[in-house]
Amino acid sequence: MNAIEFILAGMLAAATPFLLAALGELVAERAGVLNLGVEGLMAFGAVLAFIVVYQGGGHLLGFVVAGLGSAVLSLLFAFVTLGFRANQVAAGLAIGILGQGLSALFGKTYESLTVRGLPKLALSGLSELPVVGGLFVQDIVVWISLAATLALWAIFAHTKLGLIVRAVGENPKAAHAIGYSVISVRVLAIAFGGAMAGFAGAYASVVYTPLWADGMIAGRGWIAIALVVFGTWLTGRIFLGACLFGAVSLMGLAAQATGLDVPSQLLSSLPYLVTIIVLGIISADRRLLKLNGVASLGEPFER
Repeated sequence: MNAIEFILAGMLAAATPFLLAALGELVAERAGVLNLGVEGLMAFGAVLAFIVVYQGGGHLLGFVVAGLGSAVLSLLFAFVTLGFRANQVAAGLAIGILGQGLSALFGKTYESLTVRGLPKLALSGLSELPVVGGLFVQDIVVWISLAATLALWAIFAHTKLGLIVRAVGENPKAAHAIGYSVISVRVLAIAFGGAMAGFAGAYASVVYTPLWADGMIAGRGWIAIALVVFGTWLTGRIFLGACLFGAVSLMGLAAQATGLDVPSQLLSSLPYLVTIIVLGIISADRRLLKLNGVASLGEPFER
């Protein structure tokens, strides 16, 4: 397997933690809520899933517990920001720190332990294609995440539910005036975002790299938040951005395998360098950000 085949084969799996967390953050931001605690929510979900799977509960139960745990933690953020109208940036950072602290506490006795991952599922016929065949050999969570991406795109583009979420984010006072509960929609959006971050963390700890190590999320949550801006709040672009960052995260391993004499620290920093560069480029296009941005993002709602 050459470097290109290696990157293509692992790109979707590497992109899945970014994608799941970014889709959850997209829903929250579309509802007008900026949650910067994704990193901590992912870490909390990761440790919960690992503990459940290590204790013999199975991967399905691990994902369920991770999603519920991170959703509950995100509701603490909702309580502070929507109930007391606290600053969303400060509250999100606090929840992120709390989630990381809880993950370190709960995972202390499981440090460096491993669990069994999930088997790969190949699409018959497509998996035998030269060069790109590895794209079609993925675990079940990758296929579910792709289906979730399509479902979320359809919800925002073609359903009343998607229109309500977008209306609450764009003009909450107008949405309230026509009878929609802005607070309820935002609470559900925050809980959904928390659950998706928990699923992303669970995938990282029990499927992608099935071991526990403190700090293993390693900035994926921040990249997921950046992906929402990178994708200009559009589902399809977020998916493409996740694939890009997934491929970039594998380039370091591919370069090392080919014997390229580059410091490993520089190679491991590639995803973050790409994040900075891409956000700089996107932020320069004010027209694009204004066209697809969320008008009331981060602003508290008062009746």
